Amino acid sequence: MRTVVQNDKSRASRGVSRVSRPAPRRARRRALRRRAAAATAVLAVTALAAGCAQDDTAGVRGASGQQAPPARALDGYAAELRAAQAARVAAAKRWELKKVPLTAPSAPAKKPRIKAREGFEVDGQETDGLPPVFTTVPTKEKVVFLTIDDGAEKDPAFLKMMSELKIPYTVFLTDEEIKDDYGYFKKMQARGVTLNNHTLSHPYLPALSYKEQKREICGMQDVMEKHYGKRPVLFRPPFGNYNGDTLRAAKSCGIKYAPIWSEEVYVDHWEYREWDQDLHPGDIVLTHFRGTEDWDGSMTDMVRRFLDRITADGYAVARLEDYL
Repeated sequence: MRTVVQNDKSRASRGVSRVSRPAPRRARRRALRRRAAAATAVLAVTALAAGCAQDDTAGVRGASGQQAPPARALDGYAAELRAAQAARVAAAKRWELKKVPLTAPSAPAKKPRIKAREGFEVDGQETDGLPPVFTTVPTKEKVVFLTIDDGAEKDPAFLKMMSELKIPYTVFLTDEEIKDDYGYFKKMQARGVTLNNHTLSHPYLPALSYKEQKREICGMQDVMEKHYGKRPVLFRPPFGNYNGDTLRAAKSCGIKYAPIWSEEVYVDHWEYREWDQDLHPGDIVLTHFRGTEDWDGSMTDMVRRFLDRITADGYAVARLEDYL
């Protein structure tokens, strides 16, 4: 949701004109008006902050559920929000978007319960507490989640574009694709992007034994910890293919969730899982680190297509990890 902040100073922040010995009733009325104006301003800026908040890298966080700032700070706080929105407008123009991307609401205070999508379960899914495979996050908010796989293309312009536009995204990395430049994804991580597991070599996992699958998944956990300091809790099976051994191996490696996708976006078209060929609240969107060698365009061209489409449909991009 885009919000235009009006810089409307309250009477409390402007002060009251000096008069000589006002009548008691008039003084009381003025005091009441000042308190009401200050309270209204506090509520307005609190609402603006909640509406304009995004992920930790977005700069300005929502104040929903927090104590509102004192009246004397409201004017400066509103100016910061207005400056942040102006920067998004300028970035959208610079990257040739049709409209300024909408801003996702604040992360939910109560996380939705994530279950395996119906028909995507394996034997022992619930009793063994296996990581759920899901394509959509339960939410009524008009948000989608952008996820990017493997790591083959390492485009500096992509990093700059996503940073300037304040667009959150989640990454699933394959060691064979990133080992020539671990540093590129270190820069991504420094900007608040979560790096996750997509196996060592991107095999078709159901064709492998349990031991071989565990090596692919746990081996990638070791790579992630060595280069990025963390063992991920999200894992995406290559090609979206898995079996019971896959999820058991993933659990043994510390994985809690196995998100796949509802839609896949390319530089020149979209592909859909559902029969209605449309977006839905909470959908997970997949794309890949690809460039002109594989596509008729660049990563930034793909992002432009993605953002133009979801913005036109009234959707914002939210951070997947905020809902898990």
